[in-house]
Amino acid sequence: MDGFAKTIFTAPVSGKPKTYDIYRIGAGPPVILMQELPGIGEEVIALCHRLADAGFEVWAPHWFGPLGRTDAGNLGRVLCMRREFQIFAKRKSSAIVDWMRALCVHVAEMTGYGRVGVIGMCLSGNFALTLIAEANVWAAVASQPSLAIRARGSLHMSDEEIAASRSALDAKGAMHAYRFEDDGFCTGERFAAIDAAFNDDAVRVVNHVIAGRGHAVLSRHYDDTPGSPTEAAMREVIAYLRQQLGA
Repeated sequence: MDGFAKTIFTAPVSGKPKTYDIYRIGAGPPVILMQELPGIGEEVIALCHRLADAGFEVWAPHWFGPLGRTDAGNLGRVLCMRREFQIFAKRKSSAIVDWMRALCVHVAEMTGYGRVGVIGMCLSGNFALTLIAEANVWAAVASQPSLAIRARGSLHMSDEEIAASRSALDAKGAMHAYRFEDDGFCTGERFAAIDAAFNDDAVRVVNHVIAGRGHAVLSRHYDDTPGSPTEAAMREVIAYLRQQLGA
């Protein structure tokens, strides 16, 4: 994590205090980048640098797993042992979302910016859909949201959370979601569920479908070749964050 500053943050999860490390890099409007798998891998670190180079201060919570690599092979075992994550839950968020709500308030206060952005990927993709309802969160990106596992046509959100996010998006403007067309984890059923929950009478979540069989749009399967589909998606994300956060 060369170039990152390390701090810690404590907030309740299911009524009990939990402390996690936070890695920060860059300067400018704050963007919280959530883990996509156990560990923070090289590709996510590279994404942190891209966002910092674009003029943002990136806050990357480290919930579990190694640094410098990911451990996707143990995803199910690791998450089933942690009460902060309910990866099979339908119509309900994981408890870690409460900790993230507190972190969003903390980041807004610590940086002095009135607005915070959040990016969720895979495991945390659905969390971005929930966190947009927070008063200080004005930009949210859900990349390949993959929960609830085994329920591809469901969302990892309660009905109350969906209603709160709908209202927030009406006030703040549409957020963005991304997936590869042939992704076996974040499928068309997931985006259909997002459409049904949010886009029935207005576009509140702009769903971007990228041709190909990849999964991690902004990290592991990111292609930085100018004009590539993922490079174009990255430019869209940066432009959206700048617009919403006043960069």
